[in-house]
Parts: sequence; structure tokens; C-alpha cells
Amino acid sequence: METVLSGIRPTGNLHIGNYFGAVKNFLKLQENYNSYFFIADFHSLTTHPTPADLHNNVKYVLAEYLACGLDPEKATLYVQSDVPEIPEMYLLMNMNAYIGELERTTTFKDKIRKQPDNVNAGLLTYPVLMATDILIHRAKYVPVGKDQEQNLEMARKFGKRFNHMYNVDLFPEPTAFNFGEQLVKVPGLDGSGKMGKSEGNAVYLIDEPKVIEKKVMRAVTDSGPTQMNQEKPEAIQNLFTIMNIVSEKGTHDFFNEKYNNCEIRYGDMKKQLAKDIIAFTSPLREQILEIAADDAYLHKVVTMGAEKARESASKTLKEVRKAVGFRRF
Repeated sequence: METVLSGIRPTGNLHIGNYFGAVKNFLKLQENYNSYFFIADFHSLTTHPTPADLHNNVKYVLAEYLACGLDPEKATLYVQSDVPEIPEMYLLMNMNAYIGELERTTTFKDKIRKQPDNVNAGLLTYPVLMATDILIHRAKYVPVGKDQEQNLEMARKFGKRFNHMYNVDLFPEPTAFNFGEQLVKVPGLDGSGKMGKSEGNAVYLIDEPKVIEKKVMRAVTDSGPTQMNQEKPEAIQNLFTIMNIVSEKGTHDFFNEKYNNCEIRYGDMKKQLAKDIIAFTSPLREQILEIAADDAYLHKVVTMGAEKARESASKTLKEVRKAVGFRRF
């Protein structure tokens, strides 16, 4: 069975856009591939989180993905910092990464613009750590977004360079995973773009019902259609897109007909949409809170994940050390 790997950033709670995008695709992967999912807490250090934030972010992102259906019996789910083979191999891979190529990466340029007072070495060598995450399990496939495509190309480059420099055939060339279908894009509530953390337009799985109601009722609308069957502006189409995802088909069709007949009452539509989002997220929210409160279960999950990840990583690291020339006396 071919290996696929994906990282999970511990940078905030999951929203419904994440659920219908990445999470549902992860659930497919764990059924059909030798899947590794890791919480990238080493990567998060490039922004200098406080110790309390780092621990709680890891805890809740772990609880959220478990609540959404990631199964530690089917996939290897681990915390990056629980696998000491990763930083050792990261060190070795850094020796063959050149400062010029790292400085030219788009992610590095973007990051130093966003945090000019915190341009640390971790930002510069981020592609090397990402490559290590992939290569240490010799993953064949990696689901990546547009912003990470260049870093995946760097992983291919570093793997090929290592194979060539040490005359080995250790690392396969990882390729971007194609789910073979149009990915669900959940729009935000601000009238444009997709739902996201940084945009402030998201409904989170952990949100309480009253919070969801307030967010939905503040969603951007207009004064209503003036002609029968007129095209919906983006902000209004966004609400219908979300409704199409979380509501019954009959509910979506009812409000769509009201819009086409110039009879739409956005207040009524928003109330129904909020009700349907709450009905969808409430069971997940309860599950997230239950799992997050169960320290024994979380310990069991990450311990099992670390053992499985280390078994794979240690085999690769042993071959890397041998190729580089490390020998015990």
C-alpha cells in the first residue's frame, strides 16, 4: 500500500470549511493508503508561540481531528515533536541545503514580510523541515495547497540531491496528491473569498450556538433582488453555497425559489442557516470537548502514533546515517 503524508498546523480551531475540505479528504486517505498525519508543532515555533498556547493548540487540534473521524487504528496520527528522528534528520538534510535556494522560496519571502521583527533561522529552513517530514517516511503522495507546492518541489530536490551525493536510491520522489474530484470550497461570511482563520469570516466547529447565531446574522447581504431570476451577487451566493452544504435540499430550494421570485427575506434565511449550522456542528462540538477532557485517551493516541511513526522514521534515519558515513566504533 502506497504511503501518503500530511501535516496539520496547530494554529487554531477547525472551521466548517476545513471539515468539508481537508478533513473529509483525510478520512478517505486513511481508508485507502498507508496514511501518516502529524501535528506540526516544530513548524509552529517559527512564530514563537507561548508554551501554554503551543500545548493547548496541539491538544485541541488533536481532539478536533479525532472527533471528525480520524482513526488512530487506521492511520498513524502523531505529534511531530514526539519523533526525535525528525530533528536529527533535519540537521543532516540542512547540511545539503544551500542558503541561496532557501532565501528564494516564496514562503520565506512572504513570512519575512509578515513578521519582519522575527526573521529566524527556522523560517529560512522551513522547506528543509517540511522535506524531512515527507522523506523520513519515504512518502509517495502529499496533499498540498497552492502555497506549499514550491516546498514540495524543494522536498523532491533535496531527496534527489541526497540520492545523488551519496550514490543511494533511498528517497522516492514525492508528488502532490490529487483527490480526483473538485474539492469543496466553503465561502466565508464576509461576502467574498473562502472561509479562513486569518480572514475572520469563519464558523468554527467549537463555536457555541449563540456565537454561531451572531456570526451568521452579521453575514453580508444586500437589499434584495429587483428582477425575477436575476443572478446572485457573490455575497448572496456564498450564503446559498453554505446552505447547500449544511441544510436539507428542500430548505435550500425553498429560499432559492423565494430569491428568484423577489420574495426573499434574508433575516429568515439567516435564522434557518444558523439553525442548520448549529445542528451540524453541535454533535462535533460535544465530541471535541469530551475528547479534549480525556487526557488518558489523548495520551494513548499520541503514544501509539509516536511508536508507529518512530518505527518508520528510525528505519529511514538508519539508512541516512549509513549513507552519510556515520559508523559506531
